[in-house]
Amino acid sequence: MLRKGEPDPQNRGTTTDQRLLDRSGGADFVHTDPWRVMRITSEFVEGFGLLAELPPAVSVFGSARTPRDHPHYAAGVQLGAALVEAGYAVITGGGPGAMEAANRGASEAGGMSIGLGIELPFEQELNEWVDVGISFRYFFVRKTMFVKYAQAFVILPGGFGTLDELFEALTLVQTRKVTRFPVILLGSAYWSGLVDWIRATMLTEGMIGPGDLELVTVTDDVAEAVSVIRAADAARERGDAGDGLPSAIGAPPSDA
Repeated sequence: MLRKGEPDPQNRGTTTDQRLLDRSGGADFVHTDPWRVMRITSEFVEGFGLLAELPPAVSVFGSARTPRDHPHYAAGVQLGAALVEAGYAVITGGGPGAMEAANRGASEAGGMSIGLGIELPFEQELNEWVDVGISFRYFFVRKTMFVKYAQAFVILPGGFGTLDELFEALTLVQTRKVTRFPVILLGSAYWSGLVDWIRATMLTEGMIGPGDLELVTVTDDVAEAVSVIRAADAARERGDAGDGLPSAIGAPPSDA
């Protein structure tokens, strides 16, 4: 239905089939939004098909700029190996830096190392430690894969992209759009300022509730991070969401 307007005059006197079979027009139609939906759908199908049979996995985020000789890189390698030893596959953004570190730790430990890349204006290939990889055009499709196939998020120090993943995960957990799973900040020296601001400003101003602070675990200990993830898995198997509430039932969340 089209109100307050007229159909395209170029289409008058023609049928949909006729326009479909007419090759006299340009190729602009393949770049229009309705056709772009098909490409988006294909990305979802490809991602679901590739990742559907993954074992339990943990998504690890962190900066692409982390040098290989940095302690954060070493922590990523240690984390990747520890997750594999605990029975998890490791999912990262597939890039360099902290992502490469987690993939490397997982691969060297003999586990499954997954990279979910993204098309960027500058060149960024999947790192050499990725065993199963896929590159996406659309951030929101990629983010769906990070959440859908993860038991937990572990966040290494990073920049805007890392913060984006962190707060999106917290929003999904806070609003119960996903079954509650751990969100772990690895590196207290890096993350403590942010957590202090959340507590002193957001909580004080009433923008979040006291319980929302419990959605994040801050630690420097890889073993503790893995322990938190395993405890949450055990809680889910008992039928709750890790907070004593049934996974689909609970008090209304505070405003996001």
